Amino acid sequence: MQVAEPGTPIKATRDDTWDVDREAIALLRGSRVGSLAVVEAGAPKLALVTPAIALDGAPLVLLSRLSAHTRALDRDPACAMMLTGAPSEANPQTAPRLSLGGHAARADDPHLRARYLAIHPYAAMYVDFADFGLFRMTVTEARYVGGFARAAKLDPARLAPPAASAAEFALVNDQLIATLNETNADALNRIAGASGAEPGGWRIVAIDPDGLDLGRGEHVRRVDFDRPIGDPAEIVHEIGRIAARTQG
Repeated sequence: MQVAEPGTPIKATRDDTWDVDREAIALLRGSRVGSLAVVEAGAPKLALVTPAIALDGAPLVLLSRLSAHTRALDRDPACAMMLTGAPSEANPQTAPRLSLGGHAARADDPHLRARYLAIHPYAAMYVDFADFGLFRMTVTEARYVGGFARAAKLDPARLAPPAASAAEFALVNDQLIATLNETNADALNRIAGASGAEPGGWRIVAIDPDGLDLGRGEHVRRVDFDRPIGDPAEIVHEIGRIAARTQG
């Protein structure tokens, strides 16, 4: 296989307009299901998981100790995760996919727990069971395939927002979400409706420098920003721009 520096596309044709990092981030932030590979008795084992992504870009998974892959992670934290989008054609190989390698450890941070439940609200039924625990994955390698002849090795650091930006969002997260929901209710419902959702009752349940998640009951929809947002104060303007497009 051709080798390239992180972030350098490995493609059959050159395309300088391909923003591979933004494509990969959108898939990472928007994925609700993936495959987790762990090491058990010296052999790879695979399991379906439902990830959420922390403010700092780290994948989070809620796992039961009753599952073999959870016990395997406790013994050996090495793991890999694959996230796959929808194919653009009948051939499933046209689907974008992001492969992540690294290690995972248990995480007891209540903010990570809240983030996970915001993305997967149905998990509230069992998150407090004694055998369940949240794991945070530290990504040390990443590869993205955007379809045929569109592949790149990525720098994992570029899948995450700058540390200062993530910290700023963390400081104002709850109050920011409450304020945006109160002052932008109509815009948020228009944005949800434009994505094919039944309009009405949609609220922001999670937010980060790359986008926001709208929820209604147990249904959650991802909305990507047009660009990374470094200052949380800019988000109201970004919501306005996205909502304005739905009126066209």
